[in-house]
Amino acid sequence: MEKPKMIVAGGNGFLGKHLAHHFTALGYQVIILTRKRGYRIGMLHWDGHTLGPWTKALEGAAVVLNLAGRSVDCRYNIVNQYAIIRSRLDSTKVLGEAIACCQNPPAVWLNSSTATIYTDTKDEQPANTEAVGNIGRNFSERVAQQWEAEFWVAATPRTRRVALRTAIVLGADGGALPVMARLARWGLATPQGDGRQWISWLHINDFCQALELLIARQDLEGTFNLCAPHPIRNEDFNAQLCQHYQPRWQLPQPKWLLEIGAFLLRTETELVLKSRKVVPQRLLESGFMFRFPTCNLALANLLPQLP
Repeated sequence: MEKPKMIVAGGNGFLGKHLAHHFTALGYQVIILTRKRGYRIGMLHWDGHTLGPWTKALEGAAVVLNLAGRSVDCRYNIVNQYAIIRSRLDSTKVLGEAIACCQNPPAVWLNSSTATIYTDTKDEQPANTEAVGNIGRNFSERVAQQWEAEFWVAATPRTRRVALRTAIVLGADGGALPVMARLARWGLATPQGDGRQWISWLHINDFCQALELLIARQDLEGTFNLCAPHPIRNEDFNAQLCQHYQPRWQLPQPKWLLEIGAFLLRTETELVLKSRKVVPQRLLESGFMFRFPTCNLALANLLPQLP
């Protein structure tokens, strides 16, 4: 019996590797679309913005998943802003064109978005849901809106579509957590800024399981928040890191110091200072059961795995 095909665009990173392992174990034939040249088993070359031989792989696919997009861990100058926008819009547009040309189009197309589409959520304001979410207007929020607009404008009437508004995904072997853990060992497990900003997050295991549900359930389409049901304050998150690593000293991280650090590291303070308070209302309504619903459970599982 032929294995169902899963096409993953931009699947060379942390998320893509976990998804490839997860869905291969479920019996899928996972094919990665990559910008890297040279033949490798399970990978096809594409440039992320033009049609090519890779499009043939989409025929009869069970799933197309788009994870492509330039990292936002950079300074938001004009050059980087352009690259961030184009990498997301171009990859989404060309996948839509490829699917539209298929004689036997993929059953479902999952396209990345981001929980950063919601505006900064202060203090005790209610959390953002898919139905009642306050969409923002700054650069990163506008990128997310354009990204989703490009996805929904695609002419793919025979393919079910799901936009993934994904929060910070925590894993022991990639993403943000190893970096945060290393800083915690150096004494930087203190509140960043005033520490009152919310962090929306998701364990890598629940990320894979959530996508499994969204693929299996043919009645699910539209926009989904991919995050745990319990966002956590920055100060509380760092307190848990501090409790685990127990650094010899604790260095304060006021906003002005973070601005200097971000400039030297060529990144933006928004990545740690923006308050992201998001909940997965539609996943919960769909009956999804989180293995790691709270951050203390997630960190208790992941931190011992870190080197």
